[in-house]
Amino acid sequence: MPLRDELDRRFREFLDAESLIADPESQRPFECDGLPLHRELPLLVALPDTIDQVRRILQICDELRVPVVPRGAGTGLCAGATPLRDGVLLGLAKFTRILEIDPLARIARVQPGVTNLAISEAAAEYGLYYAPDPSSQIACTIGGNVAENSGGVHCLKYGLTTHNVLGVELLTVSGESMSIGGAALDCPGLDLMALLTGSEGLLGVVMEVTVKLLPVPETVRVLVAGFPTVDQAGDCVSRIIAAGIIPAGLEMMDRLAIRAAEDYVHAGYPVDAEAMLLCEVDGTADEVDATAERVEQLMRAMGADSIAVSRDEAHRLLLWQGRKSAFPAVGRLAPDYYCMDGTIPRHRVSEVLREIARLADEAGLQVANVFHAGDGNLHPLILYDSSHPDQVAAAEHLGAQILELSVAVGGCITGEHGVGLEKLAQMPAQFSAAELRQFERIKEAFDPGLALNPGKGIPLLKHCQEYRSLERGPSDG
Repeated sequence: MPLRDELDRRFREFLDAESLIADPESQRPFECDGLPLHRELPLLVALPDTIDQVRRILQICDELRVPVVPRGAGTGLCAGATPLRDGVLLGLAKFTRILEIDPLARIARVQPGVTNLAISEAAAEYGLYYAPDPSSQIACTIGGNVAENSGGVHCLKYGLTTHNVLGVELLTVSGESMSIGGAALDCPGLDLMALLTGSEGLLGVVMEVTVKLLPVPETVRVLVAGFPTVDQAGDCVSRIIAAGIIPAGLEMMDRLAIRAAEDYVHAGYPVDAEAMLLCEVDGTADEVDATAERVEQLMRAMGADSIAVSRDEAHRLLLWQGRKSAFPAVGRLAPDYYCMDGTIPRHRVSEVLREIARLADEAGLQVANVFHAGDGNLHPLILYDSSHPDQVAAAEHLGAQILELSVAVGGCITGEHGVGLEKLAQMPAQFSAAELRQFERIKEAFDPGLALNPGKGIPLLKHCQEYRSLERGPSDG
């Protein structure tokens, strides 16, 4: 019996017809994540709604040596959830329950399909919120956030997902349950939480997440400063941090991104500026007053020719809406854009942006820069037209150059989007062969057959060879 038919027969013993998608046309919504440069259709799409169903899917795939790709909302930007043509796509979007909000312990237990924003909305009645806030927080899920170690505009002060997740319940490739971390301040055994956070579905399938909640700040204020040059804005970032100020968020946008966001949201951004900083400070009223005054003084000293301060909460949210809408706003400027995710030392922001502009000119492409300046996490948006193959190739080449530039100045190839398929070729620029082999050994410890999301994250020959053996399937010898 063909492998697809065997999987279909066995899955239908416990999944209803709506939870199993075999028709290629119906599978199209699952062929890629938020990076459409990589597309593929799987053997089957399985959409379970109970943990036992997920376990049985994993057990069957393990028995038949079929690769499995876990998928959340599909908002990822590194092709990490791209299906495999000889594998099963395991969709977890139905796991949307918030299991517990404990305001005394300041934790929430949620299923992996709960959206990032939904956690804060559920905790709001207790005066609490979940700090990491990716721009896609209205749609991205906490399971995907754990897989990619997502950040957001407030990651500078409050950290990435790894700093805000306390525990996970996961299933191994063979369907066994594991508990990692938990609600306690410390847990017995090895601390594997940091290892699993950002593991991109290579080590296990997350079925429950315990996150920490923070009190909503008493006072929050945003300053928006326009600068006549990109260098002045970049240098101001370093000056603010060097002054001992850790803003809740410190974001930067260049002229192209400013104008696109302003046309899209009408937030009152300085459209004539070459670069703009958004700096948010929070805390008690007195603390915010003092810090905002110091930040404004530093901005003026670094050459800001316009500074606006949020008047009230509605105005503050509008100012952030422009930043969080920057990706779709820039998407109106060209048929397609390619979002990169390199991270660099803060003090080299100006230098790197100048080099990106030079490389873009060489490629004949426009780049809009909008990024987490406070922690040096760049998000250059490369504009191109996918109907022209030469532009696609040029965009991919420029993206690779930006990643390698990030490494060359002392940074790394990803800050929060992950490696997936997108950055495999740049992994050797970041890590030695011995280091990559250690990564593979860790994967083998969790997944001996390399069946969970194979071909992603770790570009070693042995990994690729074993995956090709999986592609042939058990009946092919």
